[in-house]
Amino acid sequence: MNNVSEVTDTAVANQGLSSDEAARRLAQYGPNALEDKQVSILRRLLGYFWGPIPWMIEVAAALSALVQHWADFWIIITLLIFNAAVGFWQEFTAGNAVAALMKQLALKARVRRDGQWQEIDAKKLVPGDIVRTRLGDVIPADVKLLEGDYLSVDQSALTGESLPVTKRTGDDAFSGTVVKQGEVVAEVTATGANTRFGKTASLVQQAKTVSHFQKAVLSIGDYLIYVSLALVAILVIVELHRGTDWLDLVQFALILTVASIPVAMPAVLSMTMAMGAMALSKRKAIVTRLESIEEMASMDVLCSDKTGTLTQNRLTLGEIEIFHARDKQEVLLAAAQASREEDKDAIDEAILEGLQDRSQLSVFRQTDFIPFDPVHKRTEATIQDASSNTFQVVKGAPQVIMEMAGLAGDALTHAQQVVDAFARQGYRALGVARRESGSAGWTFLGILSLFDPPRDDSAETIAQTRAYGVSMKMVTGDNLSIAKQIAAKLGLGSNILRADALPVKDDGTSISAVEKADGFAEVFPEHKFDIVKILQKHNHITGMTGDGVNDAPALKQADVGIAVSGATDAARAAADLVLTAPGLSVITHAIEEARRIFERMNAYAIYRISETIRIMFFVVLAMVFFDFYPITAIMIILLAFFNDVPIMTIAYDHTGLEKNPVRWNMHQVISVATAMGVVGVVGSFGMLLIAMDWLHLNVAQIQTYVFLKMAIAGHLVLFVARTKGHFWEHPWPAPIMIWSAVITKLAATLLAAYGFGLITPITWPEIALIWGYSFASALLTDWVKVQVYRHMSQEAPRHRGFLERLQKSLHVSGHRQ
Repeated sequence: MNNVSEVTDTAVANQGLSSDEAARRLAQYGPNALEDKQVSILRRLLGYFWGPIPWMIEVAAALSALVQHWADFWIIITLLIFNAAVGFWQEFTAGNAVAALMKQLALKARVRRDGQWQEIDAKKLVPGDIVRTRLGDVIPADVKLLEGDYLSVDQSALTGESLPVTKRTGDDAFSGTVVKQGEVVAEVTATGANTRFGKTASLVQQAKTVSHFQKAVLSIGDYLIYVSLALVAILVIVELHRGTDWLDLVQFALILTVASIPVAMPAVLSMTMAMGAMALSKRKAIVTRLESIEEMASMDVLCSDKTGTLTQNRLTLGEIEIFHARDKQEVLLAAAQASREEDKDAIDEAILEGLQDRSQLSVFRQTDFIPFDPVHKRTEATIQDASSNTFQVVKGAPQVIMEMAGLAGDALTHAQQVVDAFARQGYRALGVARRESGSAGWTFLGILSLFDPPRDDSAETIAQTRAYGVSMKMVTGDNLSIAKQIAAKLGLGSNILRADALPVKDDGTSISAVEKADGFAEVFPEHKFDIVKILQKHNHITGMTGDGVNDAPALKQADVGIAVSGATDAARAAADLVLTAPGLSVITHAIEEARRIFERMNAYAIYRISETIRIMFFVVLAMVFFDFYPITAIMIILLAFFNDVPIMTIAYDHTGLEKNPVRWNMHQVISVATAMGVVGVVGSFGMLLIAMDWLHLNVAQIQTYVFLKMAIAGHLVLFVARTKGHFWEHPWPAPIMIWSAVITKLAATLLAAYGFGLITPITWPEIALIWGYSFASALLTDWVKVQVYRHMSQEAPRHRGFLERLQKSLHVSGHRQ
């Protein structure tokens, strides 16, 4: 075990380890991190030569060698290496991008080194270090508690216990568990693989969830595979009946199948997601789960924290109402004594800045401190003055402090009026009380007011988010008056509900109230979870922001959990998106990026389906009806080369931006792709008949003719598929996409013109005819696509109206029953 063998004496415990000793122990025990078993680069690369798709290509290469078609053999081997290299590079680049982002989310630890408290990366902790943990922290290593009253720890991730466990001085707390209440100083006893978490981590496998969008895209891949295999089976049966050489036929069938199956789909998916994540990281938002970008494209409700997200989280001191204090500074001094400066708490900092003479704090010593927690809603401290007299001070929610001080009658009425008056101005109120040693009761000193002004960009962000079809709801623990005041300033609306108005049963009226609410006040963390569940139950894709440890369940439950700037480790661990800059403006950028990614993947899906229909149906039907190969195996391989390069650039494409949340519409995708594919098949047969009956080309020339037509038309289909309007309209394709298509088209043209010993060349006039025919075919395909979209957009309201009427009728009949 990695326990410290050295006994840490009191002096060391107070001062912590020295930097030199910490460095020595780091070398001895290693970093405080689990060993990341990385697969070697060579093994990952070789993995791309193993699997159903590589096997088909490898068998085709073996058959080429068997019949001594060496040109075919070397081109097939080149295709195999090319596919492996492209897939490996895309995965490697995406993996590096994600790893770089995750480094920015590394856990931090507050540690005492060389007598000073400092923040370091948790992985640099060593046994014997003195650390401080508090509410919201993920405990960074196995520790033994040294100072502090208690720690309430959620160790469900480690032990499965559903309730938090209380730890006291002398108890052990374990790495990876979450602090729910309390604050303590502790000594690290074990790090890395020697912690309790490290020993059990090898037994835990993190499940990878697949998003709705990925499931849809992968189902398209399965559909294409089944269609391709069915058509190839028909082709093989017909050709074997005709007595075609079976070796050549099997080789051709394998190559045709490989060309029709979306081999590039995983690479395109991962690269598009990674590029989106990198774009967001530049805007100070770190994606912890790539698939959440897709969910954000569909998000139609966003529940946002108020403090620090919609407001500046820079509390400033307002008016002070005196009750039983000499002056305002006495109230402030007591509040400052119930604070801890090193915690950098926003309320504490505002109070300390309000003190006229901060040096007077040095006369007093804080002997005990109970930090704030969401249940008790106060901080409390025991103070010793220069004469060794002790007293207690407390600050917190006014209602809590009033009750502790036993306010009654006129004093209680006056206090409540003061709190209400502050609330009407959008101010937070804070009660302050003091209790002398030996006294049974608390003295209510006064009420502080604190104001957290809205962020400059919040109103604009809310308006922009709404313009994107996302309903914005403010969620705050403040009282109803403060919530309404801030909501009015932000332009959110005045329909703010108290959290106790949340429905306890699923009836239409209560649910409608939640959907129509502009925000929720007096919210506890468990209410956030309920709000998310209610909205999700009624088919809303819901985003939720949070920062505290108790927000973690709601962040995990939400379709898009967003940890705001300054969030606790526990909240960040539960979130899909972590904001590293204050405010919400980055979320509008995330919505935009998510919808662009959706459009890219939508375009890819349409392109891939239409290409499979165009190639497979044309080749199989041409062989069945005309009894010759309209294209050779080597040409199909070359087509795969020329098509894969432009497809890879789709991750960088410029796309339109939908103004409303987008969801996967499989009916639309298949309808549009099928229409485009059918036009492509008809166009290919038209080209074939021109070559046979008008130009009277021989079979070898016809094959080159068909090859060039498919190469040029295939690239043009990609440009047609990328927009719902005409392909020449804005937004235009990204330069890298245009140039990749131009270069591959020119390469295919030169190959058709000169052959280079691979294919039979054709003349330049014939090439010019193919170019002209391909552009005309693309224009027709584009016109058909636009008509299909228009027809479906006209049908959509009718379908929606029918579904709404059906839903209402079912609801009414349910009530009658």
